[in-house]
Amino acid sequence: MGLRVLQLAFCLLLLAPLGPPAAAQEFRLAMSSPPTSMDPHFYNLFPNINVSDHIFEQLVAMDADSHIIPALAESWTLVNNLTWEFKLRKGARFHDGSPLTAEDVAWSLDRPATIVGSPGKFDTYTKAIINKKIIDPYTIQLTTREPYPLLLADLTSIYIVSKKATQGLSSDDFASGKGMVGTGPFKFVRFQRDDRIELERNDDYWGKKPAWSKVTLRFIPNDATRLAALLAGDVQAIENVPTPDLAKVRADKNLSFYSKVSHRVIYLYPDTRREKSPFVTDKDGKPLDKNPLMDVRVRRALSIAINRDAIRDRVMEGLSEPTVNLVPAALFGHNPNLKPPKYDPEAAKKLLAEAGYPNGFGLTLHTPNNRYVNDEKIAQTIAQMWSRIGIATKVEGAPMSVYSARGAKSEYSIGLLGWGAQTGEASSPLRAMAACDNPAKGMGAVNWLKYCNPKMDAVLAKALNSVDDKERSSLLQQATAMVIDDGGVIPIHQQVTTWAAKKGIVYIPRTDERTHAYQFYPQ
Repeated sequence: MGLRVLQLAFCLLLLAPLGPPAAAQEFRLAMSSPPTSMDPHFYNLFPNINVSDHIFEQLVAMDADSHIIPALAESWTLVNNLTWEFKLRKGARFHDGSPLTAEDVAWSLDRPATIVGSPGKFDTYTKAIINKKIIDPYTIQLTTREPYPLLLADLTSIYIVSKKATQGLSSDDFASGKGMVGTGPFKFVRFQRDDRIELERNDDYWGKKPAWSKVTLRFIPNDATRLAALLAGDVQAIENVPTPDLAKVRADKNLSFYSKVSHRVIYLYPDTRREKSPFVTDKDGKPLDKNPLMDVRVRRALSIAINRDAIRDRVMEGLSEPTVNLVPAALFGHNPNLKPPKYDPEAAKKLLAEAGYPNGFGLTLHTPNNRYVNDEKIAQTIAQMWSRIGIATKVEGAPMSVYSARGAKSEYSIGLLGWGAQTGEASSPLRAMAACDNPAKGMGAVNWLKYCNPKMDAVLAKALNSVDDKERSSLLQQATAMVIDDGGVIPIHQQVTTWAAKKGIVYIPRTDERTHAYQFYPQ
């Protein structure tokens, strides 16, 4: 298996667009959401990952289509069913000039488990490793307890940091530049929280040099302001083009537009565990003694009361794919038998009546308001649909930094969230969103309301240990169906990611939604 994966990876690397030679230019890029931490191991949150990609690298990475390619490991071998050996690039150096060694790799794989206070830890991706053996400075062996075919995919989420530069630091130290010593294409210069990060090209980078000598990543959550910055020339490119302005951007001869279906599912997570839930009330706002969201009929009613097609057409301007899957059709483990349910408010009312709520109840839907494309608008639209079946729904939006801090403390009754399949298959959302909360096993990283289905967990565990691709895919499909049938999570759509740039600047759009300054280049 290891040889097959390696051969595919090298082929993909050779086929990747090379872009132009490095040039002495400055590039300003507007991002839609700011990072909450600069520590690449603190919080598995997309804006944090997006920034880290510019400075730090992994042993193996994902290309634009979420296929595994070599990164700091130039090759790997499956020694036996439990042991993988990685050969490091001898030309890779940290930004302080020190060489990358196997000791830095071992340190980086150990560090995520030591992070304190993270709302979403990266050690989900290191739990399978039970032993690390340094063979020589450029060779390391990793051993798993059981056969574990997802090791390469998991390692695409773990950044390699310098042991010398990060030892003894707290996560807060990174914002000042301490520990910001990676091997990536750009070096850290300055971070101004919620405003920008400044970078300079790493001219000693082992790989293809970026086109830009200096890069400023601007954080502009407001859609209109972000687009205005592009039109005014304050920035040369943006991510997440505002959906109301899509037609204008596409028609503008001075701009180039890019889009791609992403592996991010936008979904709702209901409180299925607590007898009393903090934001479930009667119609007069009085807390209910019994939580209706514990009843699967109520959860199914919530799902079929959502008109996913209307959200696609009216809110997303066509840039979403309605779904009840956890990954898009192109990714491993997608279940083709799961189709979005027909919008049926009358059937939803009937289910509510059967569950003992013929007159409905009151509910607050919490959502980020600066993280996903139209996140709060989606929540407001869903609230209106639920109100039509008798569930008087209020919406409370908050910036992602505030929203996630509260969500991790289980402060909501139902919330909206998004999850991208970082490993390129359905095991990623299943482990993070739906598996019974078990930090020791790296399960339930964003399962904030503690949904738990032990039968699904047993199927997922079997999938994670199966080296037979056909069997693993079938098991992941089965596990997904169990979660959806149970209403443990309620998927809405796969997000379509968009970018716009000044004419003459090309971008390679990515399935994983990431926006990399080094993948923009002048035509």
